[in-house]
Amino acid sequence: MGVLNVTPDSFSDGGRFASPEAAVARGIALFEAGADVVDVGGESTRPGGVPMDPEAEIARVVPVIEGLRGRGPGLLSVDTTKASVAAAALDAGADLVNDISGFAFDPGLARLVARRGVPAVLMHLRGDFLSMHRDPSYADVMAEVVAELGQAVGRAESAGVPRAQVIVDPGIGFSKAAPHSLEVIRRLSELAVLDQPVLAGPSRKSFIGRVLDLPVGERLMGTAAAVAACVLGGAHVVRVHDVAPMIQVVRMCDAIRGERSSANQPDGGCRAGVLAPRSAAENA
Repeated sequence: MGVLNVTPDSFSDGGRFASPEAAVARGIALFEAGADVVDVGGESTRPGGVPMDPEAEIARVVPVIEGLRGRGPGLLSVDTTKASVAAAALDAGADLVNDISGFAFDPGLARLVARRGVPAVLMHLRGDFLSMHRDPSYADVMAEVVAELGQAVGRAESAGVPRAQVIVDPGIGFSKAAPHSLEVIRRLSELAVLDQPVLAGPSRKSFIGRVLDLPVGERLMGTAAAVAACVLGGAHVVRVHDVAPMIQVVRMCDAIRGERSSANQPDGGCRAGVLAPRSAAENA
């Protein structure tokens, strides 16, 4: 999954793709680099970020999704916590929803996903936009992440979303200090108890900066190490900014695990079976 932040205050891209033209060009480049999914986000979740007005968020993401629809071989995801934004993005051609709140912020989002029959990524998060990065505390971080993601899956099922449509994300770097994120990666295999595909997003995160004492733009090798650990720990999808080098990392990890190289898989290499392109009629 390639990251496409179309916000002017992105922690990693610094607003380089805030214009629709630049964002579409970047999305095409991510597909050309080998991304199976391009994840379009119009609201910054960096520390200090504040929630956006839904209409403003729609104005950011919809032109990009429309511009990318049919321009790449993979899927399009909308990274949002709002049902109205997700509905507009799906209408524009998005294939799945990536909700950092795990269906906790907007109950209508789960019902929308159920009605539309699309996959959803449910991430682990504590707090809201203003509090999620403040002084996180856990007695046993991975046990609590697993339990709370299980509750998120339960929310999805209660709203009518089949488990087969759900991907879980432990929320590396969200409501977690660096030691928590490192422990989550170290114990990622414990998510297997949920019996759901796992997405992991360690790319360029602050825990890498803390370990290596490097700014965002110099975290490629730290990201590669974290991606490798996630794949070897059982992640089915990795969400990254630097697609081409991370594909090499994933292919090597697949080889070490004794699996086929993802680049040779007929479905384009996405290892979570829940992610399948919608038909042309569904995208219309």
